[in-house]
Amino acid sequence: MVQQLTEQTFKHAISGGPIIVDFWAEWCGPCKMMGPVFDELSKDYEGKLAFAKLDTEAYPGPAQESAVSGIPCLIVFKDGEEVDRIVGFAPRPMLKQKIDAVLAKV
Repeated sequence: MVQQLTEQTFKHAISGGPIIVDFWAEWCGPCKMMGPVFDELSKDYEGKLAFAKLDTEAYPGPAQESAVSGIPCLIVFKDGEEVDRIVGFAPRPMLKQKIDAVLAKV
């Protein structure tokens, strides 16, 4: 299940971990392509990695704090700290491979 974050819930959500946050916007074509892939992958990692999305248009604060300069931007956090990031669209197999590599580090 993918959690929808706001500026109010962001800090709390990333304080545990690990969690991957999809920073996206409605007007972003690659973000719209990433959405279904991200949702689908969330089922594969249930119990191992939390999945969340944050709309950068509605809630720009966390994106600015996390130095997000291009979207879609997926950032993996653990204990409130950034562990890794994936910028741009990636097809399911490539994204799964990248997530597996990040999880091996945490």
